[in-house]
Amino acid sequence: MGPLNGIMPAVPIQFYNRLTQRLETEAVYGEGPLRFVYENPLGKIALHGLVKRALFSDWYGRQMDAPKSMERIRPFITQYGVNEAEFAEPVESYGSFNDFFYRKLKPEARPVVAEAGAVALPADGRHFVIPDVTLGPDFFVKGIRFNLPALLGDAALASKYEGGSVLISRLCPTDYHRFHFPWAGTPDTPRLINGPLYSVSPIAFMKRPSLFWENKRYVTRLETQDLGTVMLLEVGATCVGTVVHTALPDKPVRKGDEKGYFRFGGSCFITIFEKGRVRFCDDLVENSALGREVYARVGDVAAQRL
Repeated sequence: MGPLNGIMPAVPIQFYNRLTQRLETEAVYGEGPLRFVYENPLGKIALHGLVKRALFSDWYGRQMDAPKSMERIRPFITQYGVNEAEFAEPVESYGSFNDFFYRKLKPEARPVVAEAGAVALPADGRHFVIPDVTLGPDFFVKGIRFNLPALLGDAALASKYEGGSVLISRLCPTDYHRFHFPWAGTPDTPRLINGPLYSVSPIAFMKRPSLFWENKRYVTRLETQDLGTVMLLEVGATCVGTVVHTALPDKPVRKGDEKGYFRFGGSCFITIFEKGRVRFCDDLVENSALGREVYARVGDVAAQRL
């Protein structure tokens, strides 16, 4: 993601901001440590020996649950320009940094696209699309095929999505960290596929493009009337000790309903559609073809139903 067009990781990560309609540079949370563990030979020892392991993320998550972590909230809001007017609760009500991290927002802060044929974005973040997964080696990363069988952990299931389309929504620590259903339907019980916890930052991705189908992840089937079976995946990452599912399985949901949330850390939500079901928005297709993500918010339009 980010600099998929061959730009070296040391170059600032640029994305297209749908809200401002201009190119912007990402302020990478924890950029120094990230570059050390993914770009420095000594750092790679720490990466494989500790950082990618669940033990490290669990430990860090406990630090973010501690009451003392409240001290981090106000400086974080100031440094990254987080809009506290959107918060459903006042800042003083958060008992830890994690409470603040997976905060709820006022409903009006993230309106869900009302148009009947519009598919909604499932999360705040930087979004990248593959309109046809068979184009993976050209659209994802040059020479690397997007590995659906590995991602889904089921070759037979993956075959159903051959020629289908993929939306990758990357959440930074500065983003709203609850994720939502992009379409109405009935979800099944999320299926866990265990794995390591590599960072999903472009800094890590450029070194290990396979991290999406290596990392710990949950797979949910959303049965719909209009889009067939839509696959929804929450991909864990470094310092994301827990993915919490708040929606009940086998219960109908509406477009925009909450599915769950990530605890501390950057993370990723992947949506997979069957062939011929959707057409992604032009800004997503055009920027993704250039190896660039698009920043947009949950509930905004991602695609049109065909």
